[in-house]
Amino acid sequence: MIDATTFRLDGRLALITGSSAGIGLALARALAQAGAGVVLNGRDGTRLQQAAALLQGEGLTVHSRAFDVLDAAAVEAAVASIEAEIGAIEVLVNNAGIQRRAPFHEFAADDWQAVMRTNVDSMFIVGQAVARRMVARQRGRIINICSVQSELGRPGIAPYAASKGAVKMLTKGMAIDLGPHGINVNGLGPGYFKTALTEKLVADEAFSHWLVQHTPSRRWGDVEDLAGAAVFLASDASRFVNGHILYVDGGITATL
Repeated sequence: MIDATTFRLDGRLALITGSSAGIGLALARALAQAGAGVVLNGRDGTRLQQAAALLQGEGLTVHSRAFDVLDAAAVEAAVASIEAEIGAIEVLVNNAGIQRRAPFHEFAADDWQAVMRTNVDSMFIVGQAVARRMVARQRGRIINICSVQSELGRPGIAPYAASKGAVKMLTKGMAIDLGPHGINVNGLGPGYFKTALTEKLVADEAFSHWLVQHTPSRRWGDVEDLAGAAVFLASDASRFVNGHILYVDGGITATL
């Protein structure tokens, strides 16, 4: 039976990587508003504390852990600390990611490595550390942040599109291996959202006009538009949704 409690996350603990700002912070707020305790993550301790204080000021249950998602030893230590001191991680949102822009033939090798490591390797490293504990408990939810670039290309971002395509297939592979252990793994694919990372694109009148005209909903996304989808994938409402990529994009992947 479906009722309001089906979408509630009361008593659950969620870890959201890369959540001191932007989409990660918005997802943390959404899960906390649905009743979850959330653990924010980032590398900058000051920004992380500011984000935690912001959500705590809204009456939400928030903790924070500063660690580098690419440092396997640091990730393992942080996950162990969270589980010992705060509680079992019931929901993981793999959100940490970066963007670099340049034509393919001019793209620096170091930037390629940075994009692939941050956007793909981090999901493997954090996902594995958390999943091992979820397997022992035979339950859990993992949400990997994909992108419309998991499906679509754009000029100047071939490595980013490659990384997000890899995240899509990693999500499916994780769902296959972890599903028998009571763990659902899905992807959340944002379209074009107004964040600090996209402010130059938002300010570019020509690009914004093109984007709005090619988005059936005729606007940029606001980070709050991701809230319902994130809560759905973290909650019992999605208990038989596994290996799926849910695009929240105003319909841009539906059109040319």
